[in-house]
Amino acid sequence: MKKEKSSAMGTPYTFEGRIPLKQAIPLGLQHIMAMFVGNLTPLLIIMGACGLTADAGYGALRTALLQNAMTVAGIVTLVQMFSIGPIGGKVPIVMGTSSGFLGVFKSVTAVLGQGALTYGAILGATIVGGLFEGVLGVCLKPLRKFFPSVVTGCVVMAIGLSLIPVGINYLCGGSGTNDYGSIQNLFLGMVVLIVTLALKHFTNPKGILSTASILIGILVGYVVAIIMTMVLPHTGTAVLEDGSTVSYTYSWVVNFQQVKDASWFALPGIAGFGKLAEVKPVFRVEAILPVAIMFIVTTVETVGDICACVESGMDREATDSELSGGIICDGLGSSFAAALGVLPNTSFAQNVGIISMTKIVNRMALSCGAIFLILCGLCPKIAAFVSIMPQSVLGGAAVMMFASILVSGIQLITKEPITSREITIVSVALGLGYGLGSTAGATSELPYYIQLIFGGSGIVPAAVAAIVLNIIIPKEKKKGRIKNKKRKKETSYVSGKKYSPGRDKRFFFIVLPGIRRELPVEGSAGKMSENTRNIQNDGKSTKNPSIDKRITKKKKSRLTINFKIVYKIDNMN
Repeated sequence: MKKEKSSAMGTPYTFEGRIPLKQAIPLGLQHIMAMFVGNLTPLLIIMGACGLTADAGYGALRTALLQNAMTVAGIVTLVQMFSIGPIGGKVPIVMGTSSGFLGVFKSVTAVLGQGALTYGAILGATIVGGLFEGVLGVCLKPLRKFFPSVVTGCVVMAIGLSLIPVGINYLCGGSGTNDYGSIQNLFLGMVVLIVTLALKHFTNPKGILSTASILIGILVGYVVAIIMTMVLPHTGTAVLEDGSTVSYTYSWVVNFQQVKDASWFALPGIAGFGKLAEVKPVFRVEAILPVAIMFIVTTVETVGDICACVESGMDREATDSELSGGIICDGLGSSFAAALGVLPNTSFAQNVGIISMTKIVNRMALSCGAIFLILCGLCPKIAAFVSIMPQSVLGGAAVMMFASILVSGIQLITKEPITSREITIVSVALGLGYGLGSTAGATSELPYYIQLIFGGSGIVPAAVAAIVLNIIIPKEKKKGRIKNKKRKKETSYVSGKKYSPGRDKRFFFIVLPGIRRELPVEGSAGKMSENTRNIQNDGKSTKNPSIDKRITKKKKSRLTINFKIVYKIDNMN
């Protein structure tokens, strides 16, 4: 029994195996802290675009959908790590609400107008698109050849480059805030960053302070923000374009009113029923087509996230089954999310950044984080406590995490020798592909559906460029071993002819004048040279007596001939 127990134990750096709860819980929580806000923000944005705001009377609906978003993220994460048949890649990936669909969903609202019906059309398109991505996951194996390390590396680098500005926005207080880039926001972000770095590199690498450095850094920043809320003013004034002034609350202020108003327990609902009866899924072609195209895009991103996660955390390449199962879970998880009234789920690059930094991939630790997400969905008060955390606190850790994704992409590319071909692919994919996709207005004159795919994000155009270039640019011929390679010739001391040094236990024929003799050579030319030197030494004895006799006879014959030649020359004179 003791032997079975020890074999079941693991470490934070191994995917399988159990670790103590005192380790697993904080390691899992730091993953949740990193993605918590990002998991809820897309839902709030799309609900606002559809006009489903609290001011319009949809406050209860909003709370219920946020609750479901946390529950779905936790459930899909568990399925991704443990798998249900072919669903799930058994990889340390944290799932959550995707922000990559925001542009497509906003375009759908522009076509269909605002209202609950439009939100229902988004849910219907998500159900169909998720099933479509699941089919792509099943058919992924024949397509794997299009994703070598140079392609996946470019995708991962593009993901990292696209997330770094997001981390900076968090650090500065959040996009659109009146105190964006204020000293207070930057101070909170730097506190988190400094604490994280200090714990990561100046404490025991295997201790809890080092492994949970991101979580501790975020908690320290959260506490500092609470202290600042208690001792500093909460409001400021901003000057509008017309010269008037308006007061606003600082973005770093911690408001516990949301925690007080939240309930202790609530069950998740199903779209079209009960408290979610207003958002019933409907199927409209105008929404299905662009959303299905975006599911192809998110498939490429998921491939990049899984490759980066496995490469940086497990020091190996992702297998076909891991990629296929991960994509199937990504697609069917999105359909499941839509059934509960939530937007598509996908792998979170934020958590890939944590794995790249910490190398912590233990499934039990990440499962604790997933269970915490489910508890947040069942207990809105806990969720409210986490959601009021200032964005600048998260930004201090996000900048480092997102940059580490970029480094993971570089590692993927450089694990094989870099040739001019790889340099060309990476240069064009990141320079032209990512540059066009991430630059606002660069694709504004292109057709609408091309803008949906390539506009607003550099990930997709970089991936497409890398895939195309990898196909059309010929691979350089590798210098392999040449059969029957000619070895350096050496001169025999016996006959003055050439012989080739061979391998062990190989025989060579050394031709003496009039004598054909087979000499064994065991090793290299050095032993051959030793034998032949013994033969050359003016008739002195060799190591082989049988050879001595034959050489002596041949030497006498040779001397006779020389004598005759000399004699004839003397007579002529």
